[in-house]
Amino acid sequence: MDLLAKANHQRSLGAPVISMAVGQPADPAPKTVLLAAEKALKDGRIGYTDALGLRSLREAIAQHYADHYGVSVNPSRIAVTTGSSAAFNLAFLVYFNPGDRVAITRPGYPAYRNILKALGLEVVEIGAGEGEDSNLTAEALAVAHAEKPLKGVLFASPANPTGAVLSAKELRAIIETARERNIRVLSDEIYHRLSYDTEDMTALQVADDVTIINSFSKYYCMTGWRIGWMVLPESDIRPVERIAQSLYISAPELSQHAAIAAFDGTAELELVKERYRRNRALLNVQLPAMGLKFAAPMDGAFYAYCDVSKFTNDSMELAHKMLSEINIAATPGRDFDPLDGHRTMRFSYAGSEAEMQEAVRRLSGWLGR
Repeated sequence: MDLLAKANHQRSLGAPVISMAVGQPADPAPKTVLLAAEKALKDGRIGYTDALGLRSLREAIAQHYADHYGVSVNPSRIAVTTGSSAAFNLAFLVYFNPGDRVAITRPGYPAYRNILKALGLEVVEIGAGEGEDSNLTAEALAVAHAEKPLKGVLFASPANPTGAVLSAKELRAIIETARERNIRVLSDEIYHRLSYDTEDMTALQVADDVTIINSFSKYYCMTGWRIGWMVLPESDIRPVERIAQSLYISAPELSQHAAIAAFDGTAELELVKERYRRNRALLNVQLPAMGLKFAAPMDGAFYAYCDVSKFTNDSMELAHKMLSEINIAATPGRDFDPLDGHRTMRFSYAGSEAEMQEAVRRLSGWLGR
Protein backbone atom coordinates (compact mmCIF):
# COMPACT_ATOMS: atom_id res chain seq x y z
CA MET A 1 0.00 0.00 0.00
CA ASP A 2 2.96 2.34 0.57
CA LEU A 3 4.08 1.68 -2.98
CA LEU A 4 0.56 2.20 -4.27
CA ALA A 5 0.41 5.60 -2.57
CA LYS A 6 3.75 6.53 -4.12
CA ALA A 7 2.61 5.29 -7.53
CA ASN A 8 -0.60 7.32 -7.29
CA HIS A 9 1.41 10.42 -6.36
CA GLN A 10 3.73 9.96 -9.34
CA ARG A 11 0.74 9.41 -11.61
CA SER A 12 -0.88 12.62 -10.33
CA LEU A 13 2.27 14.47 -11.39
CA GLY A 14 1.93 13.10 -14.91
CA ALA A 15 4.28 10.10 -14.72
CA PRO A 16 3.31 7.15 -17.04
CA VAL A 17 2.99 4.67 -14.18
CA ILE A 18 2.04 1.07 -14.91
CA SER A 19 0.71 -0.70 -11.84
CA MET A 20 1.51 -4.38 -11.49
CA ALA A 21 1.16 -4.06 -7.74
CA VAL A 22 -2.50 -4.30 -6.84
CA GLY A 23 -4.67 -7.41 -7.15
CA GLN A 24 -7.47 -5.57 -8.88
CA PRO A 25 -8.98 -6.21 -12.32
CA ALA A 26 -8.52 -3.36 -14.77
CA ASP A 27 -12.06 -3.86 -16.08
CA PRO A 28 -15.27 -2.51 -14.54
CA ALA A 29 -18.05 -4.83 -13.42
CA PRO A 30 -19.94 -6.45 -16.32
CA LYS A 31 -22.83 -4.59 -17.92
CA THR A 32 -25.38 -6.87 -16.27
CA VAL A 33 -24.12 -5.69 -12.88
CA LEU A 34 -24.13 -2.01 -13.83
CA LEU A 35 -27.68 -2.20 -15.16
CA ALA A 36 -28.89 -4.02 -12.05
CA ALA A 37 -27.23 -1.41 -9.84
CA GLU A 38 -28.79 1.41 -11.86
CA LYS A 39 -32.25 -0.10 -11.42
CA ALA A 40 -31.73 -0.72 -7.71
CA LEU A 41 -30.58 2.86 -7.24
CA LYS A 42 -33.62 4.24 -9.09
CA ASP A 43 -35.84 2.01 -6.96
CA GLY A 44 -34.23 3.34 -3.79
CA ARG A 45 -32.75 -0.01 -2.76
CA ILE A 46 -29.99 1.45 -0.61
CA GLY A 47 -31.06 0.51 2.91
CA TYR A 48 -30.31 -2.24 5.39
CA THR A 49 -31.01 -5.89 4.62
CA ASP A 50 -31.03 -8.95 6.84
CA ALA A 51 -27.58 -9.45 8.35
CA LEU A 52 -27.05 -12.59 6.29
CA GLY A 53 -28.04 -10.82 3.08
CA LEU A 54 -30.86 -10.73 0.58
CA ARG A 55 -32.56 -14.08 0.17
CA SER A 56 -32.46 -13.61 -3.60
CA LEU A 57 -28.67 -13.19 -3.60
CA ARG A 58 -28.16 -16.16 -1.30
CA GLU A 59 -30.30 -18.25 -3.64
CA ALA A 60 -28.28 -17.05 -6.65
CA ILE A 61 -25.04 -18.04 -4.92
CA ALA A 62 -26.47 -21.44 -4.03
CA GLN A 63 -27.46 -21.92 -7.67
CA HIS A 64 -23.89 -21.03 -8.68
CA TYR A 65 -22.60 -23.94 -6.57
CA ALA A 66 -25.04 -26.28 -8.28
CA ASP A 67 -24.19 -25.02 -11.77
CA HIS A 68 -20.42 -24.61 -11.45
CA TYR A 69 -19.46 -27.39 -9.03
CA GLY A 70 -22.40 -29.78 -8.96
CA VAL A 71 -22.75 -29.18 -5.22
CA SER A 72 -26.08 -28.67 -3.47
CA VAL A 73 -25.98 -25.87 -0.88
CA ASN A 74 -29.00 -24.70 1.10
CA PRO A 75 -29.23 -20.89 0.69
CA SER A 76 -29.71 -20.63 4.46
CA ARG A 77 -26.05 -21.67 4.86
CA ILE A 78 -24.82 -18.67 2.87
CA ALA A 79 -23.89 -15.42 4.59
CA VAL A 80 -23.40 -12.35 2.40
CA THR A 81 -20.55 -10.22 3.74
CA THR A 82 -18.94 -6.82 3.22
CA GLY A 83 -16.25 -8.26 0.99
CA SER A 84 -14.21 -11.31 1.94
CA SER A 85 -12.43 -9.13 4.54
CA ALA A 86 -15.54 -9.11 6.72
CA ALA A 87 -15.89 -12.86 6.22
CA PHE A 88 -12.42 -13.46 7.66
CA ASN A 89 -13.23 -11.35 10.70
CA LEU A 90 -16.51 -13.17 11.27
CA ALA A 91 -14.95 -16.62 10.88
CA PHE A 92 -12.05 -15.91 13.23
CA LEU A 93 -14.36 -14.40 15.88
CA VAL A 94 -16.83 -17.27 15.77
CA TYR A 95 -14.37 -20.16 15.56
CA PHE A 96 -11.42 -19.18 17.72
CA ASN A 97 -10.55 -17.78 21.13
CA PRO A 98 -7.55 -15.58 22.00
CA GLY A 99 -4.41 -17.69 22.15
CA ASP A 100 -5.67 -20.36 19.73
CA ARG A 101 -3.18 -21.44 17.06
CA VAL A 102 -4.29 -21.01 13.47
CA ALA A 103 -2.18 -22.14 10.51
CA ILE A 104 -1.76 -20.21 7.28
CA THR A 105 0.67 -20.65 4.41
CA ARG A 106 3.86 -18.68 3.86
CA PRO A 107 3.95 -16.89 1.46
CA GLY A 108 0.35 -15.85 1.86
CA TYR A 109 -2.09 -12.98 1.89
CA PRO A 110 -0.80 -10.63 4.64
CA ALA A 111 -4.25 -9.67 5.92
CA TYR A 112 -4.69 -13.23 7.22
CA ARG A 113 -1.75 -12.75 9.56
CA ASN A 114 -2.69 -9.21 10.52
CA ILE A 115 -6.33 -9.95 11.36
CA LEU A 116 -5.43 -13.08 13.34
CA LYS A 117 -2.85 -11.17 15.36
CA ALA A 118 -5.24 -8.27 15.95
CA LEU A 119 -7.73 -10.74 17.46
CA GLY A 120 -5.11 -12.22 19.81
CA LEU A 121 -4.67 -15.47 17.92
CA GLU A 122 -1.33 -17.21 17.42
CA VAL A 123 -0.35 -17.38 13.77
CA VAL A 124 1.44 -20.52 12.62
CA GLU A 125 2.97 -19.95 9.20
CA ILE A 126 3.63 -23.14 7.26
CA GLY A 127 6.24 -22.73 4.54
CA ALA A 128 4.75 -23.67 1.18
CA GLY A 129 8.01 -24.43 -0.60
CA GLU A 130 9.01 -23.24 -4.07
CA GLY A 131 8.49 -24.19 -7.68
CA GLU A 132 6.00 -26.94 -8.40
CA ASP A 133 5.78 -27.74 -4.67
CA SER A 134 4.68 -24.22 -3.74
CA ASN A 135 1.58 -25.13 -1.79
CA LEU A 136 0.28 -26.34 1.54
CA THR A 137 0.49 -30.10 2.04
CA ALA A 138 -1.32 -32.46 4.38
CA GLU A 139 2.05 -33.67 5.63
CA ALA A 140 3.19 -30.16 6.58
CA LEU A 141 -0.14 -29.55 8.34
CA ALA A 142 0.26 -32.75 10.36
CA VAL A 143 3.82 -31.79 11.37
CA ALA A 144 2.71 -28.32 12.51
CA HIS A 145 -0.11 -29.83 14.57
CA ALA A 146 2.23 -32.39 16.15
CA GLU A 147 4.51 -29.62 17.36
CA LYS A 148 1.60 -27.99 19.20
CA PRO A 149 -2.11 -28.53 18.47
CA LEU A 150 -3.79 -26.27 15.94
CA LYS A 151 -7.37 -25.03 16.18
CA GLY A 152 -7.69 -24.06 12.55
CA VAL A 153 -6.11 -23.90 9.12
CA LEU A 154 -6.77 -21.34 6.40
CA PHE A 155 -5.57 -21.83 2.83
CA ALA A 156 -6.31 -20.38 -0.60
CA SER A 157 -6.42 -22.06 -3.99
CA PRO A 158 -5.61 -20.36 -6.32
CA ALA A 159 -3.30 -18.64 -3.89
CA ASN A 160 -2.21 -15.07 -3.38
CA PRO A 161 0.62 -14.16 -4.06
CA THR A 162 1.76 -17.29 -5.89
CA GLY A 163 -1.17 -18.25 -8.09
CA ALA A 164 -0.56 -21.89 -7.10
CA VAL A 165 -3.54 -24.29 -7.25
CA LEU A 166 -4.03 -27.28 -4.96
CA SER A 167 -4.51 -30.60 -6.73
CA ALA A 168 -7.73 -32.46 -5.99
CA LYS A 169 -5.71 -35.19 -4.28
CA GLU A 170 -3.89 -32.76 -1.98
CA LEU A 171 -7.06 -30.82 -1.15
CA ARG A 172 -8.71 -34.04 -0.04
CA ALA A 173 -5.66 -35.05 1.98
CA ILE A 174 -5.52 -31.68 3.76
CA ILE A 175 -9.19 -31.80 4.72
CA GLU A 176 -8.97 -35.42 5.88
CA THR A 177 -5.82 -34.67 7.91
CA ALA A 178 -7.53 -31.68 9.52
CA ARG A 179 -10.69 -33.63 10.32
CA GLU A 180 -8.71 -36.44 11.99
CA ARG A 181 -7.07 -33.85 14.27
CA ASN A 182 -10.19 -31.74 14.90
CA ILE A 183 -8.69 -28.75 13.05
CA ARG A 184 -11.22 -26.27 11.68
CA VAL A 185 -10.86 -25.82 7.89
CA LEU A 186 -11.35 -22.47 6.15
CA SER A 187 -10.98 -22.44 2.38
CA ASP A 188 -10.40 -19.07 0.69
CA GLU A 189 -11.78 -19.46 -2.84
CA ILE A 190 -11.75 -15.80 -3.85
CA TYR A 191 -9.73 -16.56 -7.02
CA HIS A 192 -11.99 -19.34 -8.21
CA ARG A 193 -12.89 -19.23 -11.90
CA LEU A 194 -9.38 -17.88 -12.52
CA SER A 195 -7.56 -21.19 -12.98
CA TYR A 196 -6.04 -21.70 -16.42
CA ASP A 197 -5.19 -25.39 -16.78
CA THR A 198 -7.49 -27.12 -14.28
CA GLU A 199 -11.14 -27.04 -13.25
CA ASP A 200 -12.14 -25.34 -10.02
CA MET A 201 -12.66 -27.61 -7.07
CA THR A 202 -14.37 -26.23 -4.00
CA ALA A 203 -13.63 -27.74 -0.61
CA LEU A 204 -17.38 -28.42 -0.39
CA GLN A 205 -16.83 -31.20 -2.94
CA VAL A 206 -14.73 -32.96 -0.30
CA ALA A 207 -16.55 -32.17 2.95
CA ASP A 208 -19.71 -30.43 4.09
CA ASP A 209 -18.36 -29.18 7.45
CA VAL A 210 -15.76 -26.76 6.05
CA THR A 211 -16.16 -22.99 5.80
CA ILE A 212 -15.87 -21.37 2.39
CA ILE A 213 -14.98 -17.72 1.90
CA ASN A 214 -15.43 -16.12 -1.50
CA SER A 215 -16.04 -12.73 -3.07
CA PHE A 216 -17.26 -10.92 -6.16
CA SER A 217 -14.04 -8.88 -6.24
CA LYS A 218 -11.73 -10.85 -8.53
CA TYR A 219 -13.33 -12.88 -11.31
CA TYR A 220 -16.44 -10.70 -11.24
CA CYS A 221 -14.46 -7.41 -11.33
CA MET A 222 -16.33 -5.92 -8.34
CA THR A 223 -13.55 -4.96 -5.92
CA GLY A 224 -14.97 -1.61 -4.80
CA TRP A 225 -18.50 -2.93 -4.41
CA ARG A 226 -17.39 -4.66 -1.18
CA ILE A 227 -19.48 -7.78 -1.52
CA GLY A 228 -18.49 -11.33 -0.61
CA TRP A 229 -19.95 -14.46 0.93
CA MET A 230 -19.41 -17.41 3.23
CA VAL A 231 -20.78 -20.95 3.05
CA LEU A 232 -21.18 -22.16 6.61
CA PRO A 233 -21.86 -25.42 8.41
CA GLU A 234 -25.43 -25.38 9.75
CA SER A 235 -24.30 -24.97 13.36
CA ASP A 236 -22.39 -21.77 12.59
CA ILE A 237 -25.12 -19.79 10.83
CA ARG A 238 -26.65 -18.19 13.92
CA PRO A 239 -23.33 -17.24 15.60
CA VAL A 240 -22.12 -15.58 12.40
CA GLU A 241 -25.44 -13.79 11.98
CA ARG A 242 -25.34 -12.39 15.51
CA ILE A 243 -21.80 -11.04 15.21
CA ALA A 244 -22.44 -9.69 11.70
CA GLN A 245 -25.44 -7.75 13.00
CA SER A 246 -23.26 -6.06 15.58
CA LEU A 247 -20.22 -5.35 13.39
CA TYR A 248 -21.71 -4.52 9.99
CA ILE A 249 -25.55 -4.58 10.18
CA SER A 250 -25.47 -5.84 6.59
CA ALA A 251 -23.53 -5.68 3.35
CA PRO A 252 -24.55 -2.73 1.12
CA GLU A 253 -27.99 -3.40 -0.33
CA LEU A 254 -27.14 -1.76 -3.66
CA SER A 255 -24.13 -4.06 -4.09
CA GLN A 256 -26.22 -7.08 -3.19
CA HIS A 257 -28.77 -6.37 -5.91
CA ALA A 258 -25.94 -5.82 -8.38
CA ALA A 259 -24.19 -9.04 -7.38
CA ILE A 260 -27.22 -11.13 -8.27
CA ALA A 261 -26.67 -10.08 -11.87
CA ALA A 262 -22.96 -10.96 -11.79
CA PHE A 263 -23.74 -14.59 -12.54
CA ASP A 264 -25.34 -13.47 -15.82
CA GLY A 265 -22.14 -11.71 -16.90
CA THR A 266 -20.12 -14.84 -17.67
CA ALA A 267 -19.69 -14.19 -21.41
CA GLU A 268 -18.21 -10.76 -20.73
CA LEU A 269 -16.12 -11.99 -17.82
CA GLU A 270 -14.65 -14.87 -19.82
CA LEU A 271 -13.33 -12.31 -22.31
CA VAL A 272 -11.58 -10.58 -19.43
CA LYS A 273 -10.15 -13.92 -18.33
CA GLU A 274 -8.86 -14.55 -21.85
CA ARG A 275 -6.92 -11.29 -21.61
CA TYR A 276 -5.40 -12.49 -18.34
CA ARG A 277 -4.48 -15.70 -20.12
CA ARG A 278 -2.66 -13.78 -22.87
CA ASN A 279 -0.88 -11.57 -20.35
CA ARG A 280 0.09 -14.69 -18.43
CA ALA A 281 1.54 -16.28 -21.57
CA LEU A 282 3.58 -13.13 -22.24
CA LEU A 283 5.05 -12.99 -18.73
CA ASN A 284 5.59 -16.74 -18.63
CA VAL A 285 8.14 -16.30 -21.43
CA GLN A 286 9.51 -12.83 -20.80
CA LEU A 287 10.08 -12.75 -17.03
CA PRO A 288 12.43 -15.78 -16.92
CA ALA A 289 14.25 -14.40 -19.96
CA MET A 290 15.04 -11.30 -17.87
CA GLY A 291 16.38 -13.39 -14.99
CA LEU A 292 13.18 -13.26 -12.93
CA LYS A 293 12.75 -16.92 -12.02
CA PHE A 294 9.29 -18.03 -10.93
CA ALA A 295 9.08 -18.90 -7.25
CA ALA A 296 5.78 -20.68 -7.91
CA PRO A 297 3.80 -21.79 -10.97
CA MET A 298 1.27 -19.33 -12.42
CA ASP A 299 -1.59 -21.80 -12.24
CA GLY A 300 -4.31 -19.33 -11.32
CA ALA A 301 -5.31 -15.84 -10.14
CA PHE A 302 -3.43 -13.11 -12.03
CA TYR A 303 -0.03 -13.05 -10.35
CA ALA A 304 3.55 -13.96 -11.19
CA TYR A 305 5.57 -14.53 -8.02
CA CYS A 306 9.26 -14.20 -8.84
CA ASP A 307 12.63 -14.75 -7.22
CA VAL A 308 14.53 -11.45 -7.66
CA SER A 309 17.67 -12.53 -5.78
CA LYS A 310 19.70 -12.30 -9.00
CA PHE A 311 19.29 -8.54 -8.73
CA THR A 312 18.88 -7.77 -5.04
CA ASN A 313 18.62 -9.06 -1.50
CA ASP A 314 16.09 -6.32 -0.71
CA SER A 315 12.93 -6.55 -2.80
CA MET A 316 11.47 -3.47 -1.12
CA GLU A 317 14.40 -1.37 -2.25
CA LEU A 318 14.16 -2.84 -5.75
CA ALA A 319 10.44 -2.04 -5.88
CA HIS A 320 11.05 1.60 -4.95
CA LYS A 321 13.82 1.92 -7.54
CA MET A 322 11.65 0.30 -10.18
CA LEU A 323 8.87 2.76 -9.50
CA SER A 324 11.16 5.79 -9.39
CA GLU A 325 13.28 4.93 -12.43
CA ILE A 326 10.92 3.20 -14.90
CA ASN A 327 7.46 3.96 -13.45
CA ILE A 328 6.46 0.36 -12.81
CA ALA A 329 4.84 -0.55 -9.50
CA ALA A 330 5.20 -4.15 -8.28
CA THR A 331 4.75 -5.65 -4.84
CA PRO A 332 7.78 -6.70 -2.76
CA GLY A 333 7.44 -10.08 -1.10
CA ARG A 334 8.08 -8.92 2.46
CA ASP A 335 4.42 -8.68 3.45
CA PHE A 336 3.63 -12.08 1.95
CA ASP A 337 6.63 -13.81 3.49
CA PRO A 338 8.37 -12.29 6.55
CA LEU A 339 11.25 -14.78 6.27
CA ASP A 340 12.11 -14.99 2.59
CA GLY A 341 10.16 -12.11 1.08
CA HIS A 342 13.27 -9.95 0.82
CA ARG A 343 14.14 -11.89 -2.32
CA THR A 344 10.72 -12.20 -3.97
CA MET A 345 8.32 -9.90 -5.78
CA ARG A 346 4.74 -10.23 -7.02
CA PHE A 347 3.72 -8.92 -10.44
CA SER A 348 0.00 -8.59 -11.20
CA TYR A 349 -1.02 -9.14 -14.82
CA ALA A 350 -4.62 -7.97 -14.38
CA GLY A 351 -3.96 -4.88 -16.49
CA SER A 352 -4.43 -4.32 -20.20
CA GLU A 353 -2.36 -6.12 -22.83
CA ALA A 354 -0.81 -2.83 -23.92
CA GLU A 355 0.29 -2.13 -20.33
CA MET A 356 1.82 -5.59 -19.95
CA GLN A 357 3.70 -5.29 -23.23
CA GLU A 358 5.05 -1.87 -22.26
CA ALA A 359 5.96 -3.15 -18.79
CA VAL A 360 7.96 -6.00 -20.34
CA ARG A 361 9.77 -3.54 -22.60
CA ARG A 362 10.71 -1.25 -19.70
CA LEU A 363 11.70 -4.08 -17.35
CA SER A 364 13.81 -5.84 -19.96
CA GLY A 365 15.83 -2.73 -20.68
CA TRP A 366 16.15 -1.76 -17.03
CA LEU A 367 17.19 -5.16 -15.68
CA GLY A 368 19.55 -5.73 -18.59
CA ARG A 369 21.35 -2.43 -18.12
